[in-house]
Amino acid sequence: MALELYNTLTRTKEKFMPLTPHHVGLYTCGPTVYNYPHIGNYRAYVFADLLKRHLEYSGYEVTHVMNLTDVDDKTIKVSQEEGKSLKEFTEFYSKEFFRDLESLHIEKADEYPRATDHINEMVELISTLLDKGYAYKSDDGSIYFSVEKYKDYGQLSHIDTTELKEGASGRIIADEYSKDSVNDFALWKAWDESDGDVFWDTKIGKGRPGWHIECSAMSTKYLGKNFDIHTGGVDLIFPHHENEIAQSTCCTNSSFVNYWLHNEWVLVDGKKMSKSLNNFYRLSDIEKKGISVVAYRYWLLMAQYRTAINFTWEALEAAESALKHLMSLYIQLKDEKGVIQETYKKEFIQYMDNDLDTPRALTVLWEVIKDSTLSDGDKRATIIDFDRVFGLGFKDLKLEPLPDNIIQLVDQRETARKEHNWDEADVLRTAIQKEGYEVKDTDHGPLITPIL
Repeated sequence: MALELYNTLTRTKEKFMPLTPHHVGLYTCGPTVYNYPHIGNYRAYVFADLLKRHLEYSGYEVTHVMNLTDVDDKTIKVSQEEGKSLKEFTEFYSKEFFRDLESLHIEKADEYPRATDHINEMVELISTLLDKGYAYKSDDGSIYFSVEKYKDYGQLSHIDTTELKEGASGRIIADEYSKDSVNDFALWKAWDESDGDVFWDTKIGKGRPGWHIECSAMSTKYLGKNFDIHTGGVDLIFPHHENEIAQSTCCTNSSFVNYWLHNEWVLVDGKKMSKSLNNFYRLSDIEKKGISVVAYRYWLLMAQYRTAINFTWEALEAAESALKHLMSLYIQLKDEKGVIQETYKKEFIQYMDNDLDTPRALTVLWEVIKDSTLSDGDKRATIIDFDRVFGLGFKDLKLEPLPDNIIQLVDQRETARKEHNWDEADVLRTAIQKEGYEVKDTDHGPLITPIL
């Protein structure tokens, strides 16, 4: 079967057909760099990475763009509270974000445009919207998009604008200056004293961009006025992505994006993980518990990206245990040449082509490692091939030589076993485990592997 993806715009699974054969333009809404993202935020980036990896696995050349929002109400407010310049403040959190991406095995995007580097592009888009009559300037100098002028507004979120109420979305509140309608959203926010030294003097006035126009400007600059895929969390469908569509379509007279893909939430006790509810965890919290960050990636892959998942430490520990077992089985395989097993590969592709069904694709990986009819080389080759998509890091796993103290403990345990001193053998097994190694007794002697 061909690759099929669930398009939020049409509410159906569609066969993926890129605008340009063999090439995909992919845009991901990146973070607002005012704090450390929580682990729920990272689901969107793991999902985008998974999608990109599978597209490349399927033979496409992918141009991936992920923005960084480094100017908005939050970045200005918190940077002022900390007594730092906006650039110094946001640069710190940008670096932390990139460090986290690396720890999650998320491949680098081709571009990471920052909003503050693209003010000119935003000004030009806003000027076009003013000229076309889709935008207006309010009494305080702020510029708004007139939702009623765009008749298709609500096509992505299926929201009836007549039913919207003031403050109905937390995202809207930050846009409320002096505007004609509650539905209208800010394209440009006129400077006031609370902004301090954060402003740009432009032909449309002194101020700074609204949140939504940032993504339209950066995505179209690097991918063109019409591109293939836009990803993000379901919380961005409205108003952010809805507003992106409205302003971009009116600006360029183009359909903007062909496929809108959204990942579901990570929940805690049945509620969305969020800073506002103070029910969130960071990757550093995972590391402090001695759990591998890659285990979190594996836990995310255990659910299809459009399924909401409830986070518990018990669930993450179970995922880590499963991943460690899988990697232990892999590391025990002989390092010999092999070939990718086509039967398993076809099954793997079938599941991944079905809207990235990672839970079932992972079962194929387990089937490969447990198939006693396959040579070690064939298992290795097939697992490494699948991991081009999963991104769990199998190719970097190596069985290192055992330290001298472990060899001594193993020898002592073997002596105890030959003498039928089972209690002493158990004590020595525990000692070996405390040093980070697992013992498996086989017909050919003890097999010692690191506890991953």
